[in-house]
Amino acid sequence: MQAAVVVFPGSNREGDALRALRAAGIAARTVWHAEHELPPATDLAVLPGGFSFGDYLRCGAIAGRSPVMDAVRAHAGRGGLVLGICNGFQILLESGLLPGVLMRNAALRFVCRMQHLRVERTDTPFTKCYAPGQAIKVAIAHGEGNYTADAETIARLEGENRVAFRYCDAEGGVKDRAGPNGSLNEIAGIVSENGRVLGLMPHPENLVDPLVGGTDGLPLFQSLAQTA
Repeated sequence: MQAAVVVFPGSNREGDALRALRAAGIAARTVWHAEHELPPATDLAVLPGGFSFGDYLRCGAIAGRSPVMDAVRAHAGRGGLVLGICNGFQILLESGLLPGVLMRNAALRFVCRMQHLRVERTDTPFTKCYAPGQAIKVAIAHGEGNYTADAETIARLEGENRVAFRYCDAEGGVKDRAGPNGSLNEIAGIVSENGRVLGLMPHPENLVDPLVGGTDGLPLFQSLAQTA
């Protein structure tokens, strides 16, 4: 498994992403946003967290139009794996690789804390090392994580079982509007129609070592390491 972590001006989680990937046995390197191609033999493109281009305009709007995103879209079109975390999720939406938008948190405040998620699917390349319905603890740090879409899009995502993670309590219970940001249906992460593109707001890459509070994020990267 070969991974390319795309770095934009303002990215600040690329080091965490590289460390998590390598902890799972995935070979990983960085790619600058101005490149027009991903490295040869790339299996997985990762868009890390941060504040690409200072979050001017809308979060991820400028990054979504960077030269490298044409290569990422082409990679996804060939069935390649793509993972967008936090700002990377925002970029995936802005670039058209996933549907919906991420708006300001409902409380209009930046949220930085630990958060539980419920694993909704275990049949994707990103989640097969988790158990169905498992409640995991990861980190969140965002001001614009309020996932929103029109009713038709939400119905399609739910009907096609494309919600990968939901915000929940420590026991896995999901309560409407009880999450950290006001996301519809407590959506924390979604996948593409073929299940090979994942965008999520929380940071699994920060929970891969017991020394920093837990390892609940590591199975996501281990799942990818087992995927062709």
